[in-house]
Amino acid sequence: MGVIADILVQGAQMALVLLLAPMLTGFVRKVKARLMRRRGPSLVQPYRDLVRLLRKEVVLADNASWLFRLTPYLIFAATWVAASLVPTFATGLTFSWTADLIAIIALLASARFFLALAGMDVGTSFGGIGSSREMMISSFAEPAMLLIVFTLALVAGSTQLSSVAVYMASPQVGLRVSLGLAAIALVMVAIAENARIPVDNPATHLELTMVHEAMVLEYSGRHLAMIELASSLKLLLFVSLIACLFAPWGLTVAGGGIGAYAVGAAAYGAKLAVGGVLLAVFETGIAKLRVFRVPDFLGAALMLGLLATLLLFVSRSL
Repeated sequence: MGVIADILVQGAQMALVLLLAPMLTGFVRKVKARLMRRRGPSLVQPYRDLVRLLRKEVVLADNASWLFRLTPYLIFAATWVAASLVPTFATGLTFSWTADLIAIIALLASARFFLALAGMDVGTSFGGIGSSREMMISSFAEPAMLLIVFTLALVAGSTQLSSVAVYMASPQVGLRVSLGLAAIALVMVAIAENARIPVDNPATHLELTMVHEAMVLEYSGRHLAMIELASSLKLLLFVSLIACLFAPWGLTVAGGGIGAYAVGAAAYGAKLAVGGVLLAVFETGIAKLRVFRVPDFLGAALMLGLLATLLLFVSRSL
């Protein structure tokens, strides 16, 4: 009976991230609209958009290969698995032993790789531009992520997310300069990975500036719905990751009971709301960078991650 309950809790977490991902996207859009004194779309508009796309017929180019058809499902599956591995309301769940930071980075890199291939598959100029820019961004973002992982591993002694979250919630961590640098670097990488301002603007379709949108221009119907849902899941993944690593308050331990799970879920919802508001405020108050300035932005994240790692080698108390 205990095994069945653990599986049900793990399934509840997987369903929770899938259901809340479009809500987070709609919440960020709503807050941005309010900050600009506009009414903005409804919070459930992303759900309506997904349903509308699922009902539409798929239009494919004549030279689209099997890879172009398969990529949306691969991207959605990899992103959903990665988002489900991050502890949201509880630690030590059934599949927590697979929730390794390096594995999550690998899943996201695999999704990016297939998306870049799909962008070049049809042979349009926009797809090639978007794929090349995406690979340029990933060449800085992935090393920065690995340095952040090394920093956390040196502090917590593990790359397993549940273990890191439990250690970060303990009083022995204290205030560390290295963790502050790693947190700033992770926020910068999250902005770049989710194609948000100042790296990219998800609301624009200008060929001179777009990155992510350029790779998915040829998709339609259910294929585009899978990609849009994967993008929402990726945003929720990074907000959950930042909350799990640097704000692990409210996380309960597996087997704590329904009441403890409810408290953890409420705390998780509050963290998502705070993260959505901060993202909307940041995007409203800053302008988009030129494409050729993006390496400077991500280079700063890479240097912050490297400095955090070096500080721990110099002194474990920093």
